[in-house]
Amino acid sequence: MFREFKAFVMRGNVLDLAVAVIIGGAFGAIVTSLTDDLIMPIIGLLTGGMDFSSEFILLGDVPAGYTGALTDYAALKKAGAAIFGYGKFLTIFVNFLIIAFVIFQLVRIANKLAKLAPAAAPAPTASEALLAEIRDTLKAANKG
Repeated sequence: MFREFKAFVMRGNVLDLAVAVIIGGAFGAIVTSLTDDLIMPIIGLLTGGMDFSSEFILLGDVPAGYTGALTDYAALKKAGAAIFGYGKFLTIFVNFLIIAFVIFQLVRIANKLAKLAPAAAPAPTASEALLAEIRDTLKAANKG
């Protein structure tokens, strides 16, 4: 059973997938930082200092015993208030758009490079190999 598992793990597709997942996770963190730390603050500046990540609409009553500010998204959410958090959604949506665009560009580049790479000649079929052998034998017989 261990040998089968080792053979499964060592197959190219599994290793490629594992590397892709790890790199994808790191890339997701980079894009999240890009959005949260660079893009959304600029959008907030253009919209008068608005921080989209904490924008929300309170949908119901504030839970009993809540003593925090009514503008504190994280505290209201932790207290169990019904919140329509459109700002956080907007931030995550921008993250998605950036990731999708970058992946689209990478696939475009990979497709262009694949078209530029010369295609490898296919291996000869069994009948082609036999015909080549016959040809070579006839050439050798005519020379001698």
